[in-house]
Amino acid sequence: MQNSLEPLSELKPTWLGRFRIINTLEMIQDLIVISLCIGLFCFMVLQLREMFFSLLPPLNFQEVTADILFLLILVELFRLLIIYLQEKRISIGVAVEVSIVSVLREVIVKGVLETEWIQILATGGFLLVLAVILLVRVWIPPTFEGINPERRITQRYKWIQTPHPHTDSVEISSPN
Repeated sequence: MQNSLEPLSELKPTWLGRFRIINTLEMIQDLIVISLCIGLFCFMVLQLREMFFSLLPPLNFQEVTADILFLLILVELFRLLIIYLQEKRISIGVAVEVSIVSVLREVIVKGVLETEWIQILATGGFLLVLAVILLVRVWIPPTFEGINPERRITQRYKWIQTPHPHTDSVEISSPN
């Protein structure tokens, strides 16, 4: 009792339909990320304007520092979105860096002397964990070395079925 395999011509519409759906969803996701980039960029321009107004006398050093650090956080988030658009992945290093700058901003804005010791201890522990994540990330074998594994799989599906130019037959080709 052998199981009969479906002919390749019957599989073609299923694969093509699935491929179109995946491409459409990826395109919609890219549009969402692009709209986030545009919104974040506009918000950065508004925040930059606010920062320049906070530089006018009377000068509040704590407020200016908080504005500068907040602008740096926004720039790093923008960079994270750009990396996602280019490589279709979230950069762990950039995400951890954004977290570190965000925590330090809160400590600076609130003031170390006005913060309870238990909160300082928890913040120090959190920063230590983030630093360990940055260090461990160096030793983890890279998943993405300029080549996205998911992109390679998608290309393999593209190359599985190549229509022959003179007939309706399908020719199997390899991605290499």
